[in-house]
Amino acid sequence: MSTNRHPVTGAPRAPFDWLDEQAGLRADAGLVRTLRPRPADAGGLLDLASNDYLGLTRHPEVTEGAAAAARRWGGGATGSRLVTGSTELHAELERELADFCGFEAALVFSSGYAANLAAVTALAPHGSLIVSDAGNHASLIDGCRLARAATQVVPHSDPDAVRKTLAAHDGREGPAVLVSDSVFSVDGDAAPLAELVHACREFGAGLIIDDAHASVASAPGGRGAPHAAGLAGAADTVVTLTLSKSLGSQGGAVLGPAKVIDHLVNAARTFIFDTGLAPAAAGAALAALRLLRREPERAARARQVAAELHRRLTAEGLSAVRPDAAVRLRARPGTGGGRALGRRLPGRGPSGRLLPPAIGAGRHFAAAADRRRGPHRRPDRRRRTSDQPHRTPLTAVSGGCRRTSPRGRGRRAGRAPRWFESRTASRRAVAPEWSVSSVAVSTQLFIPLLRLLRRHRAP
Repeated sequence: MSTNRHPVTGAPRAPFDWLDEQAGLRADAGLVRTLRPRPADAGGLLDLASNDYLGLTRHPEVTEGAAAAARRWGGGATGSRLVTGSTELHAELERELADFCGFEAALVFSSGYAANLAAVTALAPHGSLIVSDAGNHASLIDGCRLARAATQVVPHSDPDAVRKTLAAHDGREGPAVLVSDSVFSVDGDAAPLAELVHACREFGAGLIIDDAHASVASAPGGRGAPHAAGLAGAADTVVTLTLSKSLGSQGGAVLGPAKVIDHLVNAARTFIFDTGLAPAAAGAALAALRLLRREPERAARARQVAAELHRRLTAEGLSAVRPDAAVRLRARPGTGGGRALGRRLPGRGPSGRLLPPAIGAGRHFAAAADRRRGPHRRPDRRRRTSDQPHRTPLTAVSGGCRRTSPRGRGRRAGRAPRWFESRTASRRAVAPEWSVSSVAVSTQLFIPLLRLLRRHRAP
């Protein structure tokens, strides 16, 4: 007998009535996400929200590269990469990406998210171990969930914890791989790559580095953090990156040894079963890459402006993370204060939106759902993984959710799932950290911005 009935009238509920309760809980917590189309012309405003780190999205060479590719190859890839979705343009982009970043080979994906899912799932087979930093991006976490390997989450940027976890792994069961961002997407701090690779080599583990939030903008010459750390071309290192940030286009890529790339072509589901990257995006990324080869000072300029913004923010008494890549302003205006600030900024010079970051907020509300299981942990209770070295899950809005059985166990009939209720209740008690990332190219609007931020700063 179905239990999905109204508790008073006994009438059957519609299958998605529970979404209304979820929407109400989000609204009560002030955490409703909305879409707001941006204008084509920013009107001279200072952009504090986009990830166009080097300002190449509207560069004439980049837009012409996109237009020329669309005229020649069409508006879409027409199929998956293994069918009709690979063009000479894709191959050319892959060759130049690999050469520029110092790796043997590269493989382009339709997004950076798809590239991360491919690398983690294809390089962590059954019986292997994934060691994942607690501050990793959601795409890496989802890759850990989907992989057939066991996953252990280690404290953020802690090489000693990585070393202890690898030492406890029995290599006879399968290989081990460490997964980490090079620059973390919320706090903006850089991973200790030199120490991490040393720990991996000590125990024969592979290293997967997500360079999306560093990529071109964070390293000398614009070749990425792994290149700066001397890891380019290493046989034990795989790097993922995005084409949608520093290169001003869209898409993602995996760089590494040729045998790794060949394995991804044959085993990565987000490559095999996904339509290829649109030619226009490939053309734009290739044009931006060639532009950066000629003008490597663009990356240095972005770092200089980030450092200057950080200096001015901290001089005004605001909290800002050290600019390893883009500056991360971390004020705590609370939900109402953040909304008010977001409404006032566009009329005063800065452009963009202030939102509580998904990962930052998840540190609080995911922990309330089930402290035994972190966001990396698979919801399926039938598959066991190793115990986590630390118990506090740190990201992913769906972390710790319960799987509902065919009989309805794990969720009260007709109600929002418990994991959502507990997270949202926890959110109410925590003022979210509002984050602004910027590599702005102008300093003229810093002072008006600082005045506004100080006015809305939490006491």
